[in-house]
This record gives sequence, structure tokens and C-alpha cells, in this order.
Amino acid sequence: MNHYRILIDCSDEKGLVYKVSSIFFKHELNILSNNEFVDKENNKFFMRSVVAGDADASVLQAELKAVLPKDASLDIIAPAKKRIVLMATKESHALGDILIRYEAGELDAEIVAVISNYDLLEPLVRKFDIPYHTISHEGLGREEHEQKVLDLLSSFEPIDYIVLAKYMRILTPLFVESYDDRIINIHHSFLPAFIGANPYKQAFKRGVKIIGATAHFVNNNLDEGPIIAQDVIAVDHAYGWKELQRLGRDVEKIVLSRALKMALEDRIFVNANKTVIF
Repeated sequence: MNHYRILIDCSDEKGLVYKVSSIFFKHELNILSNNEFVDKENNKFFMRSVVAGDADASVLQAELKAVLPKDASLDIIAPAKKRIVLMATKESHALGDILIRYEAGELDAEIVAVISNYDLLEPLVRKFDIPYHTISHEGLGREEHEQKVLDLLSSFEPIDYIVLAKYMRILTPLFVESYDDRIINIHHSFLPAFIGANPYKQAFKRGVKIIGATAHFVNNNLDEGPIIAQDVIAVDHAYGWKELQRLGRDVEKIVLSRALKMALEDRIFVNANKTVIF
């Protein structure tokens, strides 16, 4: 028996759930889970269904397309391990958390490689028998360095997602456009507060009462891409900035792994500069 994830994104109109469900019934598909959402402001309909049965995917796609609005985006996905590449710089907490979850079988993915502009994290990654590639940025312009990274990435295709596990270099529009809505980043706050160098020292000086992290897709506006997941923890005046940093890193790694899991399970729809997540 086959399992499929059906993802629908289209203009809203009456009867869509009925039309889709009728086709599932016709093909004797069992609906294991189903979620819908209507963005009333933009008249957009989103639906994610997980079904089981013996229907032919190509026939199912054609019949669903026939009853959906002309602007419909329709994906029928047979669950399989997605191919991901991790990128990091010097910090190990986000990268290490993903590697441990991967080793424990928590992520339905194949980590193809880890890429960094430093070799500091190579001993950690090698423990998990994952290829590690260092592409130093020293002596290179940003575009020249990125082209070397893009050339390496092309050798790993197909790539479903690139995860920036504290990769601390700003990506150019060319890089972002090459992997549109497929680059996941983690940021050390509720965006866009405390940007730049040493955000936890900035937060300490402001006397913050919560610290948090935000995972988002990367676009050409720095740290302003569609948000996937966020979380916070409470702090008070007794915490120094180094303690805030330690606690913040804990939040960062949890939020990033949560966002990655959502992506691997095809739960995310990008809706303009926001996300719909089931």
C-alpha cells in the first residue's frame, strides 16, 4: 500500500474540500490526516492530506488538477528521505544537535555533506561518517567564494534543503535564488531585534526578560524571510551575558531542529513572506 502527502495551494473557492475528498474516495484512498486553511485576506486555500492506498500517482494528479482552480500548485509526494546539506562556520551547538538527532534516526533525511568556511568542526562531523568540505573565504571576494560553494553543491544534486547551522556569512542574491525557499536559517532572537555582533551582550545591556530564536527561510532581505518556528525562555536580572548566550544557544538548536523536521515532513507552505504550517 502506497502512502502519499498531497499538498494543495490555490485560490479559494467553494467546494474544494468536497471535490478533493471525492477523488480520494473514488480511488479508495484512506485519509490518514487532513488539514486545511484559508487566508481570507488574500483568498488563498491551503490543504495537506496524508493518504494511503494503491492509486496511481500520475492519474491522481491529473484528476485533482482537473477539479482545482487553474492557479493551483499541487504536489503528490511519496514520503522518502530528503537530501540535505548542512553549512556551518565555527559554532558547534546547532550543527551538533542535528547530527545527534540524525544518528538517533529522528530525521527522515540523508545528510549529504557539511560545508564550512573553516575546518574547526571537521573532527566533530567525521565522528558521524559524514563528508566535510572546507571552502575557505580567505583571500576571496564574496561572489568568488560563493561560486566555489555553489560548484560543490551542484555535485550533490538533487538537494532538497540547505540548513545554515550558524553559517555566519551573508548570502548573495545569486545564491539565494539558486535555492529559493530551500535554505533554512536560525537567528538568535525574535527578528529583527539585536542584529549584528554579540547579540547576547546587546540583550544583557537592555535588561531583556525573554530570549528566543527564530528559524526562517532565507531571502534577499537579511533575516527577514518567512518564519518557520520560534521559541523563547524567561530570564531575569541575575543572568550575565555569557549565561544568556548559553541558554540562547539551547533555544537556537531546538528551534532549528524543529523547523527542519517540519520541512522534511512537507508541512510548510510559503505564503508571500509568511508560512502556513500544518
